[in-house]
This record gives sequence, C-alpha cells and structure tokens, in this order.
Amino acid sequence: MSKSIRIGVIGAGSISELHLQSYHNHPEAILHAVCDLQVERAQAKAEKYNIPHVYSDYNDLLLNPEIDAISICTWNNSHAEISIAALQAGKHVLVEKPLCKNVEEALAVEEAVHASGKTLQVGFVRRYASNTRIVKAFIEGGDIGPIYYAKASCIRKLGNPGGWFSDVERSGGGPLIDVGVHVIDLCWYLMGRPKVASISGNTYKKLGNRSNVQNLKFYKATDYNAEHNTVEDMANALIRFDNGASLLVDVSFTLHAKQDELTVKLYGEQGGVELEPELTIITEKHDTILNSTPQINDLSFDFTAGFQDEINYFIEVCQGTKTTLSPVEDGVEMMKILCGIYESSKLGKEIHFS
Repeated sequence: MSKSIRIGVIGAGSISELHLQSYHNHPEAILHAVCDLQVERAQAKAEKYNIPHVYSDYNDLLLNPEIDAISICTWNNSHAEISIAALQAGKHVLVEKPLCKNVEEALAVEEAVHASGKTLQVGFVRRYASNTRIVKAFIEGGDIGPIYYAKASCIRKLGNPGGWFSDVERSGGGPLIDVGVHVIDLCWYLMGRPKVASISGNTYKKLGNRSNVQNLKFYKATDYNAEHNTVEDMANALIRFDNGASLLVDVSFTLHAKQDELTVKLYGEQGGVELEPELTIITEKHDTILNSTPQINDLSFDFTAGFQDEINYFIEVCQGTKTTLSPVEDGVEMMKILCGIYESSKLGKEIHFS
C-alpha cells in the first residue's frame, strides 16, 4: 500500500476548486487543511470537501505537522513567499503558474528547494495532459523532431478578468503572464527545453478592459473593478534559442479580433504537430503527407481532466515514486522568458542572453 498524502490548500479562490476536486478524487490524497485570507471562503470549501482544519493565516497551516504537501492557489505576488515558507516547513509544494513575479524571486525559490530536499512542482498543467503525453511520445520516438519552429496564440477578444488579474502589483502582468505562460511553456517543453538566446517582445495597452462592451459574457474575478487596470492588453514575441529553433507567440485579454483563438503548432524535420485546437500529427510516408488524428478521449486540452492528471502525478511525486515533469528549474527559466519579453518591450529592442 502506498502512503496516503495529507494535503493543505492555500488560497480558496476559483482555481482552488480544480485542485480540491482532483485531490478529493484521488484515493491516496487526504484533504487535511484549507486556508484563505477570507476565512469564510475557506470554511465553505471545508464544508464541501469535509476538510477538518481551516486557517486564515498560511503560517498557521504550515505549523500543522500532519500536512505532507500543499497546493498554492493564491495571487502571483505571494507565490514565492509561501513556497519558501512551505519548503522550510518540510512540505512538498505544488504552486500554480507562474512560479512568481520575477527572476529574483524565482532564484530564491530554487535555492529554498535545493536546501530543503523537498520537491516543488510548478503548475504547468498542460504538460500533464493526455494530448501532450502523446505528442511527447511521438517526438521521443523520432517521428517529429528535431523541432526548429513553433508558434502559439492565445487570443481573447474580450476577457480581462479584472480584480487581481488586472493589478500588476499582484499579478506581475496581464495576458502574457496569465495565459501566455501556458502556451509558451508547452511549446518550450515539447521543443526539448532549449536555452534562450534572444527575445524580441512587444506589449500593448490600448483598449483597457473594454468593460463598455455589452452582450458578451466572460469570467470576472470576485474583486472585479472596471476602473482598475494596470496590465497589458496584448503581447507578442519572437523567442530564439541557442540550438537555432524559434518560437513565435501572441496573447491577449482584449483585442479587436473576430473570435477567440487558441492554437499551438510545432514543426520538425520529420513531421509536425497541431496540439490545439485539436490534436493532429503530420507525417510523411512513402512520398505522401499524412494528417493523422489520434483516437483518444480529449483531442484538445480539458481543464478538469488535465488538473486531475497533474494532481495524480504530484501525489506520486510526494510518495517518492516519480520525479516531477515541471521542476523549479523550469519555473526559473520560464520566468526568464516572460520577464525577457516585458523587458524587450520596455527597452524597445531585442535582448540577448549569455
């Protein structure tokens, strides 16, 4: 019998529901504690999932010796602080993406991981999805790569969630750090995690949150305030890697686009992949180009199934039977990329990495 893992969840906002539900579904995970600054939100989650301990201060939760691991589902500006405290308290950590707000914080978290001997898993949930696993197998089998070019778009024509998402002090940025991190990391991971050589990025703040638009619904944070928006509307970047490969990406919260768009495409010497919006593998056999559709349940990313896969993996990491697919080192590299895009835009020129 594998050891049951007692879990504490810090932050009881909307994203925590996917964590709580996934732990609840796992036979070897025990939801032991939940914490939120608004204690009534934590109490509501505790009642729903029969969680015995409720806290309003994460430091009190970390003092509980029965807790083996935690999920951090808080604002981005608290990720580093809570991660370091949890590691020092001897807990394994699953922290929502992004790892933190800047490279300095990321390096501090990495140092804490190495000092603690515990595992920190960055919440790059798409790495754990079934469609990503299939693509990884094809790449490792030599059917696609080497991959020399990738392109990704995550475009919302209307979808600034407001609240902490639109407050740069709490979030660290807008669509780039919120949704762009998913598609950038997914491409980078499947490209073999090459080192960044240079970045040319642009960010734009032209449309605001477009709260004047009527008749279209979108997700709004609980503290939504149409008058407060200090993040970019849109960002794009060309990222060059030291192996000669390149990644082209664009993301937005608000844009005068015809429709929302989510596309992830990778091109290799032996074949290609369209991972989103629907998984297609392109190969060439007997002088013929083939577009193949795998026979799987989810041809595109399913959030509920993806988080269950991620949590299932994290439990095995905590039990010592697996090594995480998204270690702290990858969180650090992703912060270098994200901050590099912001820095390139600020300076108005391409920046280079040594």
